[in-house]
Amino acid sequence: MRGQESTLRNAVLSQKLARVFVFDLSEVEAIDAGGLTLLVALRRWTEENRVHLKLVNPCPFVYDMLTRTHLDCVFDVSSLHSVISVLGGCEKPRLHARNGMSQGAIAD
Repeated sequence: MRGQESTLRNAVLSQKLARVFVFDLSEVEAIDAGGLTLLVALRRWTEENRVHLKLVNPCPFVYDMLTRTHLDCVFDVSSLHSVISVLGGCEKPRLHARNGMSQGAIAD
């Protein structure tokens, strides 16, 4: 992303109607102070505009940088699978019939 910070910033800021931004960091091999500063600035903008920002699949080095700078506590960081499940509505409660009545979220 070095040298491309304004491209990412402009892409996010231009999406006025978006309610969620998901940044897949799986192919980001390294991040420097400029990249962290950009993420923090975008986080601030999303908070001010009631938009959710989620970071997914950071490689170990990027996750280590987020941890060392205590930004792992600031950002919502998770796996891509969990984001897809939530956004796609894949996590539906399983239903079982008992005595003719359905009950939600009963485990096998």
